[in-house]
Amino acid sequence: MNIQSISVPSKKREGEAAGLYVRLGGLYPIARMVDEFIDRLVANETLNANPAVVAARDPATRAGLKFHVTAFVAAAAGGPQAYTGRSMKETHARLNISSREWEAMLAELRSVLYKFNVPDGEQGEIVSMIEGLRRDIVTRA
Repeated sequence: MNIQSISVPSKKREGEAAGLYVRLGGLYPIARMVDEFIDRLVANETLNANPAVVAARDPATRAGLKFHVTAFVAAAAGGPQAYTGRSMKETHARLNISSREWEAMLAELRSVLYKFNVPDGEQGEIVSMIEGLRRDIVTRA
């Protein structure tokens, strides 16, 4: 998935299924999940073994990271928010993310979705959306 492909959906006609953004409850529930997710990533031992990741996570920028990830997820889920950050490829290029680190991140994501009682169908949509970013983020096996 490429951030340029994310667009704000048109209003749903009566009787149409609600988009992922609506099914997740909108901005505030998404922000709560992202808040928990980022806190877990910062504490994750596998991710902390990567010096480039640790160096990029200056505690002073954590709030900004949460803001950008919330905007990204909300926009990708079909919400009206605009993501104005860098592309995922550009953001992660110098972090040397491995497949093992990617899997650790996915495990944290799944734990957060479970904690917040996100239904299986929506969990699948979110994980699929994130998996679409793998080739832009993972740079080593």
